[in-house]
Amino acid sequence: MKYVVILGDGMADEPLPELRGKTPLEYAETPNMDTIAREGACGLLQTIPEGFEAGSDIANLSILGYDPRRYYTGRGPLEAASMGLVLRETDIAYRCNLVTIRDGTMADFSAGHISSPEGAALLSSLDAELRPARVYPGVSYRNLLLLPDGKGSITTPPHDVVGQAVAPYLPTGPDAGALLRCMEMSREIFSNHPVNRAREEKGLPPATRIWPWSGGRIPDLPPFREKYGLRGGIISAVDLLMGIGTCAKMEIIRVPGATGYLDTDYQAKARYALEALRELDFVYLHVEAPDEAGHLGSVEEKVRAIERVDGLVGTIMENFPGVVAILPDHPTPIRIKTHTNDPVPFAIWGKEQDNCRVFSEREAARGMHGACEGIRFLPLLFR
Repeated sequence: MKYVVILGDGMADEPLPELRGKTPLEYAETPNMDTIAREGACGLLQTIPEGFEAGSDIANLSILGYDPRRYYTGRGPLEAASMGLVLRETDIAYRCNLVTIRDGTMADFSAGHISSPEGAALLSSLDAELRPARVYPGVSYRNLLLLPDGKGSITTPPHDVVGQAVAPYLPTGPDAGALLRCMEMSREIFSNHPVNRAREEKGLPPATRIWPWSGGRIPDLPPFREKYGLRGGIISAVDLLMGIGTCAKMEIIRVPGATGYLDTDYQAKARYALEALRELDFVYLHVEAPDEAGHLGSVEEKVRAIERVDGLVGTIMENFPGVVAILPDHPTPIRIKTHTNDPVPFAIWGKEQDNCRVFSEREAARGMHGACEGIRFLPLLFR
């Protein structure tokens, strides 16, 4: 038996007045996801354990069966693993956004989804002045700050601060002094940088500084194949998911045209997943676009992203004789533009069948699988 899990990041939401009381999942045209629910079996998954922040790092570790209470150290080291950085035992790696702060307020957690070449140029100028800290460019606004001999710090994800004054959310704790110095240095270096001047001339938001968050040391995940006895691979355009896969010694399947944003090549992801499943037993196919739309607070983009994910699901179902599962990792409600820790719907096609008719938050609550803990999902899928 072979398996594919299709993860629509942040797809779950709340009923919205502008959608006549429906959630984006309920409103969107999703014939393929609905077929999975109708011909398969549904349930609700609690992907965020009690006491943890509602982040994609926590949620995806849970779904893959790696209990965050045992294995989670921070988002930064997972992304470092994806970028091929080798951390010493005393290093702390922080996720490092390029952000736009105006008049002390977080205007944009992604600096207008700055391009990767622009971000790399800004960070190159900053890295030349930083020591002992280092910055490493990733994809778009998603980058990394490495702090040698770090002790850790309390930080806040920048997407949780949009529209608010940033002062109450600055780092605190042992590494705060070093992190604040790096942030201030980035403000000075970015203030008149050619990249930002060019962006402002085009009417685009400048990257005014870095925002480090979710630091930690490299985790020690058991290899996926040893854990489940299956050869597993992962498809994603974001360093976080590829980092989890790297730490779990899964095959990282890189897809040309996968951007981690609304314009990602959904069908290319489906084709590469199908090709990988010729050799692998399991593929975890992650799509970031619905989450990005949720953070933007765009109902239209979220519905469009969900419908494009559904097209990907259809391509998989037409060409794959194994078990297919669909779910989000967490909700990203349009109303608040950030994550919540509410349970998410899931549906599994190719095994049992229940009485659910469509794939949605409310319908999944009626499913035969009931409410499950996140780390129980793959054992349920594989049993």
